[in-house]
Amino acid sequence: MREAPGSKRQNAETESAAPLLPAVAHADRFTVQDLVAEATADIGSRPARLVMTILGTVLGIASLVATLGFAQTAAAQIARQFDGVAATQVVVTAAKAQSGANDTTVAVGRLPWDSPERVALLAGVEGAALIGEVQLAEAASITAVPVNDPSAPVAPSPRLFATTEDLLQAVDGALTTGRFFDGGHDERADRVAVLGAGAAERMGINRVESQPSIFVAGVAYAVIGIVDGMDGRSELLDAVIIPQESARADFGLAAPTELAIHIAVGAGPQVAEQSILALQPDDPDALEASAPASSSDLSRNVQADVNVVFLILGVIALLAGGLGIANVTLLSVMERIGEIGLRRALGATRRQIGAQFMIESIVIGFIGGIMGAAVGVVAVIVVAVVQGWAPVTDPLVACAGALLGAVVGWASGWYPARRAARIEPVAALRGA
Repeated sequence: MREAPGSKRQNAETESAAPLLPAVAHADRFTVQDLVAEATADIGSRPARLVMTILGTVLGIASLVATLGFAQTAAAQIARQFDGVAATQVVVTAAKAQSGANDTTVAVGRLPWDSPERVALLAGVEGAALIGEVQLAEAASITAVPVNDPSAPVAPSPRLFATTEDLLQAVDGALTTGRFFDGGHDERADRVAVLGAGAAERMGINRVESQPSIFVAGVAYAVIGIVDGMDGRSELLDAVIIPQESARADFGLAAPTELAIHIAVGAGPQVAEQSILALQPDDPDALEASAPASSSDLSRNVQADVNVVFLILGVIALLAGGLGIANVTLLSVMERIGEIGLRRALGATRRQIGAQFMIESIVIGFIGGIMGAAVGVVAVIVVAVVQGWAPVTDPLVACAGALLGAVVGWASGWYPARRAARIEPVAALRGA
């Protein structure tokens, strides 16, 4: 049976067209590159709006990165100040024990009067001084006037400390005016006194050229100097300081309270151990020595508190940038309803429409994150240089800031993208 000529022609056309079907289907496929190109095509179409949108993200990320950098820099500066004092101080005191029915604490040991000379030979010791607080009688007072005026208001007297000549070197003190007493004053039990800056201000003494006198329990002492500093022993700033032998002669000082040792950084554990053996070789348990730790617990606590405060402020600033992206993306959806309906009518799926706006938000957030991280790092460096600090910035924070911008963009674009994906073609074209 013969086939019609038309049938052969139709079969040939069908056979020739069959291999072309996969190529046509492949050409119509919507690839990831097409999606990215479609999503980013509209980003630069409105430069002013893009700048304002990115500016919100830049400010948010910059605030977060900068505040974290400021927190780390400030905390490092605070920690350095704490550790700078603590790392050079060793304090030796008499051991304490519970005694009696009332569980009162009593000293079981005693510091020798020549303790500074004994520890001065140890490696790492740069200075040492004995410190003892002098307990006056209840009715005794320290005043700058010789006459007691009963009508004058009663002011609390400053504390009285007796020390040896190397106190300033041992506690990092500094003279404001005048001089500190020397070994000769101490050996002769001279009645001279040095005032802490706070005590001098309370007594109204700011000059020592005329050697003004103060009266300690009625005994006149000539003021020869005013001291300040002493960050590790701030109680001395509000006290009157007299020579140790003067306190023994006039007020019966029985024993020094502690031995302050100024050491080289890193020599704390060694000096603490050896100083006890040098002072009490026959009974080392009678004394206790506190050596600086490798790092200050106080400085770590301060750093943690500062980080929390600045982190909260940075997150609040970042929320403002996220809301800016969400508002602009939602506005973009409303303005492009006609375009969305046309693309849906031409075969675009809801997922493709939603992904387009989602990628657009992520790109905007990522750009803002990069710029914000750079601005934040520069701000930390500039402020640190102006203040004379060492800037501390974690590179991971800057990288995380850029990625966080993309995350903020993704979170901000979720609702607008979902709303765009739910737009029906007919309703969109009819509304357009």
